[in-house]
Amino acid sequence: MPDSQYIETDVVIIGGGATGTGIMRDCALRGISCILLERDDIAAGTSGRNHGLLHSGARYAVTDTESARECIQENTILKSVARHCVEDTSGLFITLPEDDLAYQDIFIASCDKAGIPTRKLTPREALALEPNANPAMIGAVQVPDGIIDPFRLCAANVLDGKEHGAKVFNHTRVTGLIRQGATVQGVQCLHTLTGERFAIMAKQVINAAGIWGQTICEYADLNIKMFPAKGSLLILDYRINNRVINRCRKPADADILVPGDTISLIGTTSEHIEYDQIDKLAVTPQEVDVLMREGAKLAPIMANTRVLRAYAGVRPLVSVDDDGSGRNISRGIVLLDHQARDGLEGLITITGGKLMTYRLMAEQATDLVAEKLGNRNRCQTATRPLPGSEPSKGIRKASASLVKPVYQSAYYRHGERVSHFLDESDDSQAVICECEMVTKGEVNYAIQSLDVKNLTDLRRRTRLGMGPCQGELCSYRAASLFSELAGIDGQASAGLLVDFLEERWKGVKPIFWGDALREAEFSYWIYQGLFGAGEVPTPPKAPRSSAEIKRAAPTSAADQEVSQ
Repeated sequence: MPDSQYIETDVVIIGGGATGTGIMRDCALRGISCILLERDDIAAGTSGRNHGLLHSGARYAVTDTESARECIQENTILKSVARHCVEDTSGLFITLPEDDLAYQDIFIASCDKAGIPTRKLTPREALALEPNANPAMIGAVQVPDGIIDPFRLCAANVLDGKEHGAKVFNHTRVTGLIRQGATVQGVQCLHTLTGERFAIMAKQVINAAGIWGQTICEYADLNIKMFPAKGSLLILDYRINNRVINRCRKPADADILVPGDTISLIGTTSEHIEYDQIDKLAVTPQEVDVLMREGAKLAPIMANTRVLRAYAGVRPLVSVDDDGSGRNISRGIVLLDHQARDGLEGLITITGGKLMTYRLMAEQATDLVAEKLGNRNRCQTATRPLPGSEPSKGIRKASASLVKPVYQSAYYRHGERVSHFLDESDDSQAVICECEMVTKGEVNYAIQSLDVKNLTDLRRRTRLGMGPCQGELCSYRAASLFSELAGIDGQASAGLLVDFLEERWKGVKPIFWGDALREAEFSYWIYQGLFGAGEVPTPPKAPRSSAEIKRAAPTSAADQEVSQ
């Protein structure tokens, strides 16, 4: 939080998703002072609500050659500079009996045109690589897909930005732009946890708020029309596949099965929603049915696999002209210089694109800002490794006294930075979350160095509560550590626990049957029956304006958002 009600900087970045955090890092590495503002937590929006696929570009090769080329370029870069955020699994595009086998040749030719390497496989060869793929397949193509952890990626960008002088204010909402005539000079802010209001004056403001960018533009009376597309996904309770499995056909619902750390994800659906619904996402029973039915076609074992939770995100599709009909929607990168476009100096919007192209989007936005500021330093993000992925240090060998799974899990998540929190002491190695092997040392590191304010923030930094038990057997331990490590009192830490359990509950509601129902009842018995968690008062919310209160009420239970 700022020390005063008035701050000055060169650049303000609005939005703490992948693009915003990438811009923060890029600016900092070029010596441009900047502040990143995020209304919730890093990667809490669209960047943290996807399947975590490290696209090779193959999915877009037939329909969008330019996007495919961008993806394979960035795929190669991220495998080098973000190694601790990436798992190079490779991927399979399989053709099922109900699919057109002739499409495979079109697909391979399109990949070749976009520069994406492919390898045509027989069904037997594909099953040797991925035994849980559908054995009824009639063809397969191997591509350089992988998986990427968006939470880890964003946190690493923020960490590097901070280490080079940038600042980040999480849980900070932009409530307006500060204008002097035809120039934007800064932003008005509200810290949502404390209710404190303050202003930041800047030479340039970058709107990287994704789907929420329309609201930022409206503060400047700019006509930018977003067309939200909701996508829903399911998380399975263990990793049923070790390679990404795609359907070799034109993109459709539920045609990607992605391994991710200890689980697998099936997605996505696509449904256009009204803009006023972007903060009220709900996964419907129909979407769950589609994901389950189509997912089992990719890997039949999925039909007998427990579903942990459901969640949804919103793709930031944008109309780049004044046409409000949606006919001229861009699905690529959209960089708007509002000085050139609208005669409004000091404001830039970067939106559209994909998680896969976040670094390229950040480079393009920072190039434009650097030019306006007279900064001639070049972008380094394509070659400079993120914290945790420094190749020069090599792989640090764990000492014999460090428990092997503990060290491997910590190294997998934080790379070389594991040395900052895991040592020979029993205290640092004490396991808090057995599913993901998160230790007390890692929790302490997240609280002290990674801008963690609550258990949900902690989940995004460490995966605590994201494994099969969904926080059931670790969240109370982690809550107690906030008293010890973050200096908050017992009642406040209990409030953090209740908030975390409520957040976890949102993702269980859409799949509330069978094992999920039994697990939820067990959690309820523990936390309500044994701990009396329902009697813990929730922390007071920051005061809101009458307009905000009017917009927020009332909502039904069906309107509650779901999250990963």
